[in-house]
Amino acid sequence: MMKAGKIKLRPLFPIKKKIKMVVCIILGMILTVIVLCLVVLVKMSPGKIKQMTDEKGRKLEKSIAEKSFVKINDVTMGMIIKSKDISNPVLLFVHVGPGMPEFFLTENYPTGLEDYFTVVWWDQRGAGLSYHSDMDKTALTVDQYIEDTIAVTNYLRDRFGQEKIYLMAHSWGTYFGIQTVQKSPELYNAYIAVGQVTNQDASERRAHEYMLEYYEKVGNKKALKTLERNDVASAGYHKIRDAFMHSAGIGTARNMKSVVSGIVFTSFTNKEYTLAEKINLWRGKLLLNQNDQLKMEDDLREKVTSLDVPVYFFSGKYDYTVNYKMAEDYLAELDAPIKGFYLFENSAHSPIFEEPEKIARIIKDDVLSNTNSHADIK
Repeated sequence: MMKAGKIKLRPLFPIKKKIKMVVCIILGMILTVIVLCLVVLVKMSPGKIKQMTDEKGRKLEKSIAEKSFVKINDVTMGMIIKSKDISNPVLLFVHVGPGMPEFFLTENYPTGLEDYFTVVWWDQRGAGLSYHSDMDKTALTVDQYIEDTIAVTNYLRDRFGQEKIYLMAHSWGTYFGIQTVQKSPELYNAYIAVGQVTNQDASERRAHEYMLEYYEKVGNKKALKTLERNDVASAGYHKIRDAFMHSAGIGTARNMKSVVSGIVFTSFTNKEYTLAEKINLWRGKLLLNQNDQLKMEDDLREKVTSLDVPVYFFSGKYDYTVNYKMAEDYLAELDAPIKGFYLFENSAHSPIFEEPEKIARIIKDDVLSNTNSHADIK
């Protein structure tokens, strides 16, 4: 018979052992997933540049496809060069950002520019292939980027034996790209702007107004309230801006509804970069995107009123990242020997990726011929 008032307790040690075992299993599974992801990423990142080939997979005799590293203004900078014929005119591509090279997008969005040009996808100071952990941050200025563009241009002129080259700039790249051509017009056959910046503060206000109307129209009350709480002057707006723009179809591309799936994942699946280069792509983006010295503060409509080379503006009808109507009005006032504004009806911010067939037609018929026959506004 059990004595009253005494209760026999079971030891807790078996329960603690089971908890530890479950925790170990979970941590093991997480570690396994991480290791597998790293293995997959490494296998997807050989970093070898794809050669230009014919329909039978043979390398084109006069082609070029390489990843180069060149010292420009005391900094080693990377660039990817591609062309079906090395004798084609050189096109220097000045990417978006600050700090966002675009070559990795060509795997999913081929441009076809290599058919007509020797295309140089240059990674700007501190960006992508040109990222260095010990960057001199005081040199990350708009004026320095203009000097870098001129230096890269001269390197390409010397290397390929061409007196002048073409300069194509996109979004942020147009902010200092157009100033580069203004400063040294003798270096360029023509200036081609994709999503030309004018006054970015005013453009952002128009984008905010468009998104308010869009999200009200589609009945997304949550997004609408978030936008109403975050005007363009707030820090909150810049945190939600890209995601809201892409969801509304006015971001990088009309059909790219997510920054994560459309840009981040795409950058890590491109096989022409090593894993280290992919990581540096985003390290450079963080470095440059937060740099106050690279803000687009000037109103280019007042700063650059004339250019001494042919000028071509490409804008998507749904581009509110850089307002297309402001670019159209700017070109109407800009003085240039030849100029043309081209509106892409099915594009947002990147018609070179969204409507490459139309781009090719304009390049062939207008840009390379110094005319503007296909222009919507001349």
